[in-house]
Amino acid sequence: MSDLPRGGAAVEYDFCIVGGGIVGLATAMALQERTAGARILLLEKEAGLAQHQTGHNSGVIHAGIYYQPGSLKARLCREGAEATKRFCNDHAIPFENCGKLLVATSEMEMQRMTGLEERARQNNIGFERLDQVDLRSAEPNISGLGALLVPTTGIVDYAEICRAMAHVIRRKGGVIRQDSVVAAIREDAGGVSVSVGNESFRANRLIACAGLQSDRVARMAGLNIQHRIVPFRGEYYVLPRSKSKIAKHLIYPIPDPDLPFLGIHLTCTIDGKITVGPNAVLGFAREGYSKGSFKLGDVADMATFTGFWRMAGNNWRSALSEFANSLSKDRYLKECRKYCPGLVLSDLATPAAGIRAQAVMNDGTLVHDFLFEQTERMLHVCNAPSPAATSAIPIGRMIVDRLFGTSSH
Repeated sequence: MSDLPRGGAAVEYDFCIVGGGIVGLATAMALQERTAGARILLLEKEAGLAQHQTGHNSGVIHAGIYYQPGSLKARLCREGAEATKRFCNDHAIPFENCGKLLVATSEMEMQRMTGLEERARQNNIGFERLDQVDLRSAEPNISGLGALLVPTTGIVDYAEICRAMAHVIRRKGGVIRQDSVVAAIREDAGGVSVSVGNESFRANRLIACAGLQSDRVARMAGLNIQHRIVPFRGEYYVLPRSKSKIAKHLIYPIPDPDLPFLGIHLTCTIDGKITVGPNAVLGFAREGYSKGSFKLGDVADMATFTGFWRMAGNNWRSALSEFANSLSKDRYLKECRKYCPGLVLSDLATPAAGIRAQAVMNDGTLVHDFLFEQTERMLHVCNAPSPAATSAIPIGRMIVDRLFGTSSH
């Protein structure tokens, strides 16, 4: 699908955005808010929008209980949850405040839960502490010593939000080009030239929100970056319809502070399903969602990156555990049954996966915060950490602030 005829002379724009996921679309909307009448071009390499991280995430509208009080992530998540729900109401997009239960299954997790309570208070997030009896009453199929209920956590279809965002952008005069693979980016004193196939575009400023390809787009533009994107597969299962009422809330374990991911959880989806997962295993293809996906170029990128081997050396124990869960349904089921003992092996029959773009620095450090690379005419969003979908609307405004040098973040 294309908003422009193919061929002809280079077309001039005020802004060019690379990437049609939710962050790129939210950035385009923020630009239109800031610069009414600006000529905006958004380029997406796929035939549809939200085809990668946005379209393969859990669909959760996070409340932000995990994040360091006073941190940018905590504030953006809180603002983003409100903005996402407001956008849904404005555009008749269904969402549901189903609430989240963080379930403790050991004394150690009960201690960690107390720490989460304090974090929730400092982040001004409403919660209710449930004892074992309260938990069983709220969720008869869930076992644990206690739980925290966060009632404002919601669920939505982020791909549907993206379609509505695209409609807003087009209605205000923005141009969205799909099936448009960027082949070259060149910055000069007057602007940025972008090549797509046999076409060329000129823009006064360029913003790259390229997700899983963000490091490659940055290098294509001539930036000397100090990181690479390492893909992590989040493998999960869709439970059979017979188990679609096994829980009314989202059911999460108490997170281990020593691990970078949240652990296997039960997630209700807006279309009435329940998923269980994900684990977090190294991906051998940045955009390969089926089991066993392998792309030589993606593997070569990792294998020749010193930071990858340093990261692997620092995290090999948790990596082995995650791979074991990936290879063995029995192990995966055992993790699930810690808090949902009614699940059986045959429930794990419909696999699926998403892929997370994890920025890793040359020294092997996992980047858990925002990472930007900026020049006179370009701003590259090299890492937009989870929960970027929940926080996308304020993230888009933050990106525009940064582009114009007005950021206070």
